[in-house]
Amino acid sequence: MTEQPTDSTTPDATTAGTAAPHARPRTGPGPDAVTLRPRVIRWTAWLSALGVMVFFLIAAYYMPAEDTGVIFQPADQVAMMVVGAFVAGGLLLMARPRVRADSHGIEVRNVITARWYDWADVHGVSFLDGAASARLELPDDEYQSVLAVQAVDRGLAVRHVRTLRTLHRAAVLGE
Repeated sequence: MTEQPTDSTTPDATTAGTAAPHARPRTGPGPDAVTLRPRVIRWTAWLSALGVMVFFLIAAYYMPAEDTGVIFQPADQVAMMVVGAFVAGGLLLMARPRVRADSHGIEVRNVITARWYDWADVHGVSFLDGAASARLELPDDEYQSVLAVQAVDRGLAVRHVRTLRTLHRAAVLGE
């Protein structure tokens, strides 16, 4: 079975019925996007990763070189440092959350995944009492956690939520 080459002038399912290519749904923020990141959790993740690496480097250095029942080789020391690097890398995943939002929508990047939402698909931005992070209210009583807006950031979290609410209101109400 051979595939037919696609011609840029041939309408397909994504462009059928659209007046212009710019009318296609967006999949990411534009150049005017606001970027929001947590502060405390990033510092904590970086310092914890650094501490873990130092611990594993010291442990690898002080592995006994003499016969104590178990003979450690240089490969064991290297393996100890590699294990430390993996643990530190896992801790650094906590520094990854980010939000990029513009007048068209919001991209939420949490620890592992990133997802784009048009503002029309978002009912609101909320921060419940006692919650660790903000969330986007979505249709059908669903929500998306926004780990880039953390309660431990206090005033910064308030500013971030206000920024997101302002962008959402402007996009939905056309302000």
